[in-house]
Amino acid sequence: MFNSFEWIVALRYLRSRREEGFVSVIVWFSLAGIALGVATLIIVMSVMNGFRAELLQRILGLNGHMAVYSIDRKPLQEFEDLAIKISRLPGVTRVIPTVEGQVLLSANKVAGGAIVRGIRPEDIKTRKIISENIKSGTLDDFQGKNSVIVGKRLALKFGVGPGDKLRLVSPQSNQTAFGSVPRSKIYKVTAVFDVGMYEYDSGFVFMPLEAAQIYFRSKGAVTNIEVFLSDPDQVAIVRTKIRDQENRPLRIVDWQEANASFFNAIKVERNVMFLILTLIVLVAAFNIISGMIMMVKDKGRDIAILRTMGATRGMILRAFLIAGASVGIFGTLAGFVLGIAFAGNIETIRQWLQSLTGTELFAAEIYFLSNLPSVIEVGDVASVVAMSLCLSFLAVLYPAWRAATIDPVKALRYE
Repeated sequence: MFNSFEWIVALRYLRSRREEGFVSVIVWFSLAGIALGVATLIIVMSVMNGFRAELLQRILGLNGHMAVYSIDRKPLQEFEDLAIKISRLPGVTRVIPTVEGQVLLSANKVAGGAIVRGIRPEDIKTRKIISENIKSGTLDDFQGKNSVIVGKRLALKFGVGPGDKLRLVSPQSNQTAFGSVPRSKIYKVTAVFDVGMYEYDSGFVFMPLEAAQIYFRSKGAVTNIEVFLSDPDQVAIVRTKIRDQENRPLRIVDWQEANASFFNAIKVERNVMFLILTLIVLVAAFNIISGMIMMVKDKGRDIAILRTMGATRGMILRAFLIAGASVGIFGTLAGFVLGIAFAGNIETIRQWLQSLTGTELFAAEIYFLSNLPSVIEVGDVASVVAMSLCLSFLAVLYPAWRAATIDPVKALRYE
């Protein structure tokens, strides 16, 4: 195949002589532009997919797939029977009664707000995102009425660790002879966790359910029941079953409702970035057009001679199609290899650049995650490669047609 007339002519025209170097430079810039565009698209799409996957994993790992509240926002009474009924529903894997409230923390002359969640010790051990990410201390001491576990960034902010004391001040006040006094109690930090998401590592405190019920004055009740499912996308079906079997009115909030704006924003940003970065490939395709047109103009006399020697218009058309398409194919292949290699090692590259420059390139306070995630999806890569190849093939149609329609008599006469 490579010995055919079309391939010989195409490869010869791509290897321009010294006096035709400008055309060759344009061709190489076109190839580099396509490679850069394809690689950038693959990298950006992989990072956006990684963001969504990591955030979804952490949000659904720390929070239930749905939460059941009382309709009047008051504590749920007789929650144990309700929890048992929900746990028996098909598709439900875990049910965790929870007491949740906001507090003011203080330690070592530092103060700040946080969210306290009270859950049973056996439940927190089954929540792998916490139990498998304990950095110091142990969950074995997470029991009784005087223990808490905190996130790593919160512990650093307040300068506490396992065995240290942390004061919790509740907005609910105690009535005394001198008026209302904020309720305050000191707890012992028994463990420090690091789930890799800034919001949770810096703003969440866990305490045993019984201790939380006492602290928030919810004895015998919980604020909500967290429900975990085998398939997070089945929340609508389970929601209907819960309402069908329970007579009292309940308010049920699933993960899609609670985080709708967040994930919609990621989806919109992902689509916009795809459209914007596609312009890089489009500009490279225009470079192919300009380079091929200049090549046709430069090779007009050669084309005329080939025509007089018996080459048909179809043969000339195919030769220039092969020449232009080769630039798009090799550029796409180079971009594919570069993009996959970069996306697969992006966190290592970030760490290297960070140590080289001495600056933090991915602040967890801004981007929520402590590591730069990347998930390479076959469908996204295939769509980027297909789009690049289509644009490259379309870009060479006009120059190839123009080369095939050159009148050999006029071309030789003007020469």
